[in-house]
Amino acid sequence: MAGRAILTLNRRHFIRLHQWQPDHAGILVCRDDSNRERMTRRINAAITLSEPLNGKLIRVNRPG
Repeated sequence: MAGRAILTLNRRHFIRLHQWQPDHAGILVCRDDSNRERMTRRINAAITLSEPLNGKLIRVNRPG
C-alpha cells in the first residue's frame, strides 16, 4: 500500500468504497467546478482542516 489519498469526481462509487473498505489513506470526493482556482482552494482547505486523512471520506462541494 502506497499510503496515498485519492481525489475523485466519481462521488457515488468512492463513497461506497469508503463504506466497504474504511481502512484507506483518505478519499476526497469533489463536485466539479468549472472555476478550477476556486475548486483548488476548497480542496486545499478541506485537506488542511482534515489532516491526517487516513480512513477519512472528505466531501468537497461547490458553493451554493
